[in-house]
Amino acid sequence: MRVDFYQLSRDPVEAVVPLLARATLKAGERLLVVSADEAQRERISRGLWSMPGTFLANGHSGGADDAEQPVLLSDQTEPANGAAYLALADGTWREAATGFDRAFLLFDEETVAAARKVWSGLRNVEGVERHFWKQDGGRWIEAG
Repeated sequence: MRVDFYQLSRDPVEAVVPLLARATLKAGERLLVVSADEAQRERISRGLWSMPGTFLANGHSGGADDAEQPVLLSDQTEPANGAAYLALADGTWREAATGFDRAFLLFDEETVAAARKVWSGLRNVEGVERHFWKQDGGRWIEAG
């Protein structure tokens, strides 16, 4: 399993999740976006629907069409849409993330200390591949 750490510095999470969702769907996968913050999930949903050049269909968990959603937003890590990819949009690691093929942990200045602990904690976990990404101007680069 692969964990990608995304340090948000320039763009807010509601601008970054649509980029990850687009790449996920292009790879033929589904995405579960998890945040404990309902207002944040709503901002992410609006960002997905209004992505420049396209829109990314999505829904909030608990609906009749959860299984059909290419991108599902939830406060739980249960992939009702069959997602193999997970975006932890609120910067909070959840142990269930290791059950996905790929997890994206998005964190900012408020959650950077917790992200560092997760990075260190996953260092020696067998089968986990870690990658760290940061913004360089308008693009993302992988950092050491």
